[in-house]
Amino acid sequence: MENIYWFGHSSFSFIDKSGNRIYYVDPFDLRPQTLEKADIVFITHAHPDHFSPSDIEKIIKDDTVIVAPADILEKIDIPNERKITVLPNKNYEVKEFKFKTIPAYNNHPDKLQFHPRENNWVGYIFELNGKKIYHAGDTDFIPEMKDLADLKLFVAMLPIGGHYTMDEKEAAAAANAIKAEFTIPMHYRRNVGDRYPEVEENFKKLVTESRVAILEELK
Repeated sequence: MENIYWFGHSSFSFIDKSGNRIYYVDPFDLRPQTLEKADIVFITHAHPDHFSPSDIEKIIKDDTVIVAPADILEKIDIPNERKITVLPNKNYEVKEFKFKTIPAYNNHPDKLQFHPRENNWVGYIFELNGKKIYHAGDTDFIPEMKDLADLKLFVAMLPIGGHYTMDEKEAAAAANAIKAEFTIPMHYRRNVGDRYPEVEENFKKLVTESRVAILEELK
């Protein structure tokens, strides 16, 4: 998909054509030998497969801004003017780039310890190249997602791996409620292992209100 690149798991980069900038979300296990440096890095939450200091080091430069919840930023040693603290349900603008935050949390009783709502972890909605793109972070199908259909999203990136987040059935229900033009599954191949083609096919069959796009991982 043009200007959207997947490094596996929940790790993506985006090219902002209007500002000629590069953005990353949850950079983790970045394997390509040549990586574009980041203008802005967005982190959804503090788990090591989303907040990876060693991967941030691969893409950071002298003026990179890091956008993240407070519990992450306190662990990053860069000048404070290059740190932007976010909370759920807020609108922001950084380097003339507009985005908003969406809550990301578990609401299933057996998962509450993984992503507690009180941690104020987030997903992001970016206004990128004239289109709205949603990266959900790690989350279940939460009530806040039902309002996203009004935004007419171009892309929704949803975790489908189960255990810590939605599985493919719950994620399909979320995709059908969000009604983005395209839905990209994420956060599943490491979770389900060799079953991932089956999980992808199940997800495709269950999503009826959006077109599912399976991206190739950059390696």
